[in-house]
Amino acid sequence: MSLESVIIWLIIGLIAGWIAGKVVQGSGFGLVGDIIVGIVGAVIAGWLLPKLGVGRVVAQPFINEVIFAAIGAIILLVILRLVRR
Repeated sequence: MSLESVIIWLIIGLIAGWIAGKVVQGSGFGLVGDIIVGIVGAVIAGWLLPKLGVGRVVAQPFINEVIFAAIGAIILLVILRLVRR
């Protein structure tokens, strides 16, 4: 894996984590926490969404990955909130 790939993963994770934090409306986890939530969300979405028959949302691969990662991060944050209560 190249350095550019790692940077792209981090950027997608950051954007997805930030979007998920805004949608779920929590206090947020900070920069590093948002990146982790976004990356874990991308893994969740990469496993779950194809099983549900969800394919590409838009034609741009980067935007598509951000949307999928944000959906997964939102799922993750909702589960974390349910577990915390």
